Parts: sequence; structure tokens; C-alpha cells
Amino acid sequence: MSVLFMQAYGQLVLFDLYLARSSFAALYDRVRAYPLKKTSRNFQSAAQVCAAVDMACIWYWKQVLCLQRSAATACLLRAYGHPADMVIGAQPMPFKAHAWVEIQGRVVNDKPYTPEMFAFLDRC
Repeated sequence: MSVLFMQAYGQLVLFDLYLARSSFAALYDRVRAYPLKKTSRNFQSAAQVCAAVDMACIWYWKQVLCLQRSAATACLLRAYGHPADMVIGAQPMPFKAHAWVEIQGRVVNDKPYTPEMFAFLDRC
């Protein structure tokens, strides 16, 4: 298995633990504080990172929530030098919240029109 896949799977486990403890605040703080690394010799494109997270979600032992998936994606992208932000939005009727990842305002782990479907709540 590739190193990138294993890193993605590890991030899913980490953020699943935050959610299992009902600690949205801890998850949010972790993503907000995650450092942006300088580009390294092990550079991975944003598409490669998102594909690895998607594959890890397929093999994860339970359903992965958008918040968990987006937190893992944002942190892994930052680890590879991409200035990624996790964005949280909601729609009022019927109430539905959603999280996705953007790089310089472009959605990278969801449909490109996702921001049009949800009112912006926060970016970290």
C-alpha cells in the first residue's frame, strides 16, 4: 500500500477519535492549527492527496462523515504544501450542515458548486 494512502487512513482514524469523544472543538482546533509545510521532495499533487483520502474512505471500517473526511483532507494537503482550508456551511430548510476543502477558493474534495448549496459558516 502506498504511504499516502496510509497517511490518509491514519488521519481518518485520528479525526474519528475526535468525533467519537463528541469533541468538535478539538477537531476544529486541530485543523485550524495544522501547519502548512514547505514543499518537500515528496511532493504530492492536490489531486493525488484527495484520491488517497477517497480511497481510504472506501476502505474505512465504517461510514466516514464529511467533517472527518474534510479535516483529514485539509491536514494532509497542508502536510504536502498546499494552502488548504476546511470550509463549513449549512442550509436552513431542511437544516443540513456540510464540510468541504478549498484551495485558494476552489473546491478540491467535493463538487465545484458545493459553496452555492450551503451558506458559509466558517473556514479554518
